Amino acid sequence: MPDFDANDGLARLPGAAPGEPVEPALALSSVLRYLDVLFVVVAAPAAVILGAPTLGCVIGACAWIAQRLLAQFDRRLIEAVNASQTRFGLNLVESFGRIWLLAGAIVLAAVIGGRGDGLAASLTIFAAYSLAFALRLVDGRPGGPRQ
Repeated sequence: MPDFDANDGLARLPGAAPGEPVEPALALSSVLRYLDVLFVVVAAPAAVILGAPTLGCVIGACAWIAQRLLAQFDRRLIEAVNASQTRFGLNLVESFGRIWLLAGAIVLAAVIGGRGDGLAASLTIFAAYSLAFALRLVDGRPGGPRQ
């Protein structure tokens, strides 16, 4: 998350020297990285106001945010591993674990609140995943720019 320099009033990214100008592409990149989370935080209350089931929207939004936080934590742990086969296995388990977390949240919403809440949770997660997927497609290949 960018911090702010009180001297110049401009946002700067962690590691940047005070007063150092921020490249717009870098600032935009960090905003786009979390656009799906921002979308969920804004869209879930809007959906509830428009009449969507509250419990389903809340469970879906919380599950999406939880899996994003879990992904950030897990990625840091996986990056510390040196063996490539171990890293591949951990990435696989981590990815499927987050999918199961989201699926469990949908089932939980449906069991607790009924079919409408399950549908609301699944649509919330689907919309957030679709946005995250589209952003990954636009961002390009993992690990750097296209050659």
